[in-house]
Amino acid sequence: MRTLQFGAVLLGLLVTGSAMAAQPLAAEQFTVESLPRASPHWVYIVDEAFANEIDARVRLFDGDSYRHLGQIDAGFNPGVILSPDRTTTAVATTYFARGGHGTRTDVVEFVDNTSLTTIGEIVLPPKHAQLSPAFSILSYSSDGRFVYVSYITPAASFGVLDPGNKTVLSEIDTAGCVLVLASGRNRVSSLCDSGRLLTVTLDEQGHEAARALSDVFFDPDSDPIFAQAVPTSSGYVFLSFLGQVHEVDLTGPQPLIHAPWSMVGAAEKGHWRPGGQQLAAIHGALGRLYVCMHSGGEGSHKEGGSEIWVMDLKTHHRLARWPMKSLNIGPVSAVQVSQDAAPLLFAGTDHQAVAVFDALTGQLRHVEKNLGQSPWLILNP
Repeated sequence: MRTLQFGAVLLGLLVTGSAMAAQPLAAEQFTVESLPRASPHWVYIVDEAFANEIDARVRLFDGDSYRHLGQIDAGFNPGVILSPDRTTTAVATTYFARGGHGTRTDVVEFVDNTSLTTIGEIVLPPKHAQLSPAFSILSYSSDGRFVYVSYITPAASFGVLDPGNKTVLSEIDTAGCVLVLASGRNRVSSLCDSGRLLTVTLDEQGHEAARALSDVFFDPDSDPIFAQAVPTSSGYVFLSFLGQVHEVDLTGPQPLIHAPWSMVGAAEKGHWRPGGQQLAAIHGALGRLYVCMHSGGEGSHKEGGSEIWVMDLKTHHRLARWPMKSLNIGPVSAVQVSQDAAPLLFAGTDHQAVAVFDALTGQLRHVEKNLGQSPWLILNP
């Protein structure tokens, strides 16, 4: 009897299971949600992913809500820059056919900033500069018509790209000078090991029309400068290893070099130094320069800042020193500041975190952990 009852139950389960299996599950529909209107407090964080170098990514983070808004895949050792109208992110990167080896493809990919989807690409010669992310690897002209990408083979040159038609227009030899510091509609400057800047003026087709070499403005032997120039409304600010500030005006065909000034006093010189990766940022309207500073000797220029110094670009006076040690966030290697009237300062730390400060007072608002192994910051002002 028990056997018959068990068989009846089993038969009932099989019939029920067959009925259930006969009803297919509804297909899931995947959609891409558009981002809301961009905020001046959004920050694009380049995670260089040293533990997985072929899989870098760019993370979009909201400095007000502290939410992760999205992610852009960025390949191997990317250069990342926002278009002048902030609607597009350009990523210069490399892919290998078999992950870390195989046929190499260099490319600039263009990403729509409302959906974070790739909307086009330009394939490059396999020689784009594979450096730590910085503004000077990849640049837009001020009107968005040209994109410039730095090449190193180790011979130095740069490519001129047409982002509208997705084509390569030309390659400009820079005679050993490196990087692409864009200015205006059609000028590009490169940094030379002689202590000068080479500035190339382009014609309407993106070919070289003229070039000019600046006077020597730093000594690469006694006090070299960081290659991570900070853009201004008229050109760039370069910082030296010993804390000299070099302001360069690139609004004309010939670079105009202003007299350098020092961030450190006589008693601090040689003891307090700038350091880090993306080590400085400027708030244009306030005329404030924010710099990662540390106490160290010769050769310590890559060390993150134990303090952030706030300097006045007009008076050259130090306005504030913000110590990091008591905040327990680790040395700061990258900084960026929003350009609005209530600015935030974002600080990438050596502890794989991004700290959010009030840029007027230095008050710590938030620490977001695990935003990248090597967080570099590119702001959406």
